[in-house]
Order: sequence, then structure tokens, then C-alpha cells
Amino acid sequence: MEDYLSLLVEYDVLGAFWVNIQLTLWAGLWSFLLGTLLALMRISPIASLQWLGAAYVNVFRNTPLTIILAFGFLGLFGQLGFTLDEDLNVSLFRIAILGLAIYHAAFVCEAIRSGVNTVPLGQAEAARAIGLSFMPAARLVILPQAFRGAIAPLGNVLIALIKNSTVAAAGSVAIETSTVMKEMIEFRSDVIYPIFFTFAIGFVILVIPIGLLTTWASKKLAVAR
Repeated sequence: MEDYLSLLVEYDVLGAFWVNIQLTLWAGLWSFLLGTLLALMRISPIASLQWLGAAYVNVFRNTPLTIILAFGFLGLFGQLGFTLDEDLNVSLFRIAILGLAIYHAAFVCEAIRSGVNTVPLGQAEAARAIGLSFMPAARLVILPQAFRGAIAPLGNVLIALIKNSTVAAAGSVAIETSTVMKEMIEFRSDVIYPIFFTFAIGFVILVIPIGLLTTWASKKLAVAR
């Protein structure tokens, strides 16, 4: 037990979780913005935009996240010299956020589109009847209700994003949880089970409140029909 406690002093476990939380928050914000844009493209009356939105979702939803992050690090950063900051660690951190956001935007798009499907067709027709074009109708009538109907699936995407943030190790983000856990196990394999349960319980503590909150919010904010 003393050996295990000494590891917690030597390694910054809480700091590693904080890195994953930051990855989740920034990637969640950008994936939400990009996912909303993709959802608008998929429901737009312009066929080419519908096709582009569907192509994006099908490509990135069916591509493993590890490949996307490895491409960002090995292809963009390693081969093309693409950077997002002069500091190497900051640049790798931001490239990991970019990869996480690009991947999860496909799932955010589908979650919002499921929310759009909860909006009665008559409301879109009523918006057009009073002279609103597509974008004003989407902004004022469709999306506000769609977001309320998509809270639960968006919560599931956020939970998946928290857990997938550990894949940032594939993008050489050095101080996130999976990297720190790997180093701890390599250094002290005799206490592998306490190390494993420490990180597993840490993610459970992060994920359960989000599930409870989104379930509560989806019931509280559901649009009565």
C-alpha cells in the first residue's frame, strides 16, 4: 500500500485527468459548432450541401479515431510541418483537439439531426408560410427545439468524448491519463491493479454526473407535444 501511495505522490494523476478534461471541453466546443453546421447542411434544401454533410458524416464516423489522431501527428505535424503553436507540447495538444473535434462532429451532427426529427413538420411549413427563408427558420424555429430534443444523445456523445480523450496518447499528448497510467505500470508493475482501478474510478466519477445531468435536462426541457 505504501508503494502505491508513493506512486501517487511521484506522478501527477490529478493533473493528467485535468489534461483530459481540457481536451474534452475544447474538443466538445468545436465539435458542437462543426456538428451544428453539418446538421444544417444535411437538412438544407440544397442537394450539394446535403451530399457534402452526408459524406463527412459517413467518412469520419466510420474512421477509427486512432487513425485520425495518428494522421494529425505523423502526417500533418511530422510530414507537412503543420503546427498550431510555437511550443511543441501546446501544438500537439491543439492538434489532438482538432482530431477529436473532427471525429466527434460527425456524431454531434447525427444527434442534432435526431433532434430535428422531433420537430413537427407543420412548424417548418408555418415558418415558410410567414416568409422565413431556410436559415432564419432553422435559427428561430427548428434548431432551438432540436437542441432540446437532442440533449440525451448529445450527452452520450460528450461521455464518449471524455473516454476517447485518452486516445490523445496516439497524438503524442504526453501528460494525459493513458500515458501516465502506462508509465506508472511500466515503473511499478507489482501494483498494476491499484493503478488500473485508480484511473477507471476516475473516469467513472467524471462520466456519471454527466449522464445524470443530461438525463435530468432532457426530461426537464423536453418540448411538450
